[in-house]
Order: sequence, then structure tokens, then C-alpha cells
Amino acid sequence: MKNNNLFYLLLALFLIISCSEKQKMRINQEQKPAITILIQPFKDVKPESLETVAEGIREVYPNVKMLDAIDFPENTYYKERNRYRADSIIKFLSKRTKDDFVTIGLTSKDIIATRGEIRDFGIMGLGYTPGKACVASKFRLSKENSDEQFFKIAIHELGHTQGLPHCPEKMCFMRSAEGKNPTNEETGFCKKCKSFLIKKNWKFSSI
Repeated sequence: MKNNNLFYLLLALFLIISCSEKQKMRINQEQKPAITILIQPFKDVKPESLETVAEGIREVYPNVKMLDAIDFPENTYYKERNRYRADSIIKFLSKRTKDDFVTIGLTSKDIIATRGEIRDFGIMGLGYTPGKACVASKFRLSKENSDEQFFKIAIHELGHTQGLPHCPEKMCFMRSAEGKNPTNEETGFCKKCKSFLIKKNWKFSSI
């Protein structure tokens, strides 16, 4: 009888401790501040393009701040091809980005990154997984619906900064471009990617 009482006492203590730890974890998650997304335009981007991108981001993540447009740092320019190095842009933006912030640089200039043996491979955007900064370019987008496509590139790169990898779902914002421009086929984040971002304080009307 005494053994049974001891067992139930230990079980009760275990449940109390377990519930207490779960509550602490939940409180810590709730207290963790939501990041602020900083939109950093370069001076070549038109205001209407910026507005489309900013409005699209705010629909799923309202904590957004638009910064004043700036010039490119000299070390980001790749003179041989009249292009700008995306990795150098990200490095520059990351140094300016404080904790609890993420910066996305927006440009209409052609940007490049090293891919395999190709040093100056043209890309639409670049973001590290995870990271404090990313960059999106309008240069390689179709003329039709270009601002909407620009938003989709931007939100894709922001997804990378939050820790999202490429997604196999063809209609998801996080699909891999695979050297092409599939943005017109993308309709939103898939359920799995939404669930991931919700844990990062992103807001979605449905899932």
C-alpha cells in the first residue's frame, strides 16, 4: 500500500514539473520579440515597385519599416559585367542590421552570385538560411506583372532568412527557381511553410 502511495506521489510530482516546464517554454516563446522587417531600397527602384512589395509583405507580416533609399557600396559593383554582387550586398546590409531585425535590399539592377564554377551567375534574389539580410532584384523579371513578381522574389528571400529552405511544392513562394522565372505559377506559401512561419510570428488569414 505504501509503495502504491509513493508511486502516485512521484507520478503527481512528475506531472507538475512537466507542466511547469511546458508553461515556461510557452511564456518564453510569447515573450520573444517579433522581428522587424526593414525594406532597404537602392536609389534605382521606382516608388510604385516599392509600394507593391511593401504592401505584399505587410499582408502576412505587418511589422515592416521602409528605409530611405541609398546608393550601392562601391565594393558591390562587378565592373567586368556591369553587375552587382549579391553576396557583397547582403554582407553590407547584415552589418547594418541589429538583432531582432531583418533587412531586405531591393534593386532593379542586375545582381550575380557564384554558382559552381561560374563567378557571375545572374540571379533574381539571394538570401541565406537563416540570415539577417537578403536582396531581391527586378532586373530579370518579365515586364508583365513585374511588380507582383518582384514581391514574390522578395518574400521568397525573406523566407530564407527565417530558416525556410526551398520547397518542392510548385505553387509555393519557396520553390526553387532552378535558373528560370516561375513566379507567375506561385500563389502563396504552402501549408507546411505557413506553419513554419507562424512560429516566427508571421500572420496568415488561413492555413
